[in-house]
Amino acid sequence: MITLTIARRELAATFNTPIGWLVMAAFLFIGGIFWASMLDYYASRSVDLIANPYAQQQMSMVDHLLSPYFGNLSVVLLMVCPALSMRLFSEETKQRTMELLLTSPVSTTEIVLGKFLGAMGFVGVMLLCTAYVPLLLMWFGNPDPGALLGGYASLVAVSAGIIAMGMLFSAMTSNQIVALILTFVAALALWVLPWVNNDPESWQQRASLVAHVTELSRGAMQLSDLVYFLSFTGFFLFATHQRVEAHRWS
Repeated sequence: MITLTIARRELAATFNTPIGWLVMAAFLFIGGIFWASMLDYYASRSVDLIANPYAQQQMSMVDHLLSPYFGNLSVVLLMVCPALSMRLFSEETKQRTMELLLTSPVSTTEIVLGKFLGAMGFVGVMLLCTAYVPLLLMWFGNPDPGALLGGYASLVAVSAGIIAMGMLFSAMTSNQIVALILTFVAALALWVLPWVNNDPESWQQRASLVAHVTELSRGAMQLSDLVYFLSFTGFFLFATHQRVEAHRWS
């Protein structure tokens, strides 16, 4: 119950700041541009191939519309999520309310989970605002429900991982900009890690975010991808817990 109270407080605090609204506006604006351009490309290519009996296989909605759309949204979240996580603890430290929070009858676990769920709640609102995509597809076509579910699951997984990592950096500094930069650089490094080695069995591929997002965005939910994101998010939440707990004794 206390965790949900903290989550509601953080969600409300995000909506009460200009940064929250700017982040949402930027996400929806860029996402809308991606969707419009991809839909236009898919429609024009489909018209060109209308006389081809194999056009359905060549212009699969999953491969040529949904997967690229969700993949591009993942890149946008790579920039958006650090802005959401940067203030979670650094603002408390800067305003000297961290001591008040830690001396209240609330456990460190409840604080960390509450702030995490609050940030994820904001991500959920942003993703809910993109509901026009599946609604339009279901109205005018017959999309694969698995691809839609997998696409949104990939966005939630990426957001959870980056926000958890950003919380650790936010707990390590009182400067929000420093937390933002560290989170973005670390997330970007994990995203481009496969560029170092193209071997699918290399550790660079296994450790990268994009390698696990690709299959999820196509609706192919593999156990290895789910384990990766759960482990990734869990590790940084645990590290954040330890960092916040250290404040009690400092």
